[in-house]
Amino acid sequence: MSPQSLEQFLHHEIPLSRAMQVIALDVSDHSVQLSAPLAPNLNHHATVFGGSSCAVAMLAAWSLLHVRLRVLLPSVSIVIQRHTMKYERPILGTFAARALLAEPAEWPQFVRLLTRRGRARITVASTLDYAGDAAGHFSGDFVAFVGH
Repeated sequence: MSPQSLEQFLHHEIPLSRAMQVIALDVSDHSVQLSAPLAPNLNHHATVFGGSSCAVAMLAAWSLLHVRLRVLLPSVSIVIQRHTMKYERPILGTFAARALLAEPAEWPQFVRLLTRRGRARITVASTLDYAGDAAGHFSGDFVAFVGH
């Protein structure tokens, strides 16, 4: 899936991504990087609203699973079960979130369980980047369902 295809999909299926002006920068089987500008995600301190940065980090993580699973199991649904977000510093401009599997070695087991039982859970991590430095860290447990 190209960055443009993912971006169009997100803007159509998840309208909040369009309102936040999320851009897909990079898409591969191993990572997804999304970006968003400051203006639509501004808080009263003239920095990025924490909920916006968390949403972009979560969206990058969800997108990584979507990209990896869409070919294997096109009817799969992916939902967040729980997450943690740690903020390192204020974000004063355009920021990005890069998502990776927290434990890549768990992928084959995840796919096996999903195929056999129709449900599986996996952890995805995202790092927020602002001006070349880490600005926050997201970790989320996602559950995938087949045919739901």
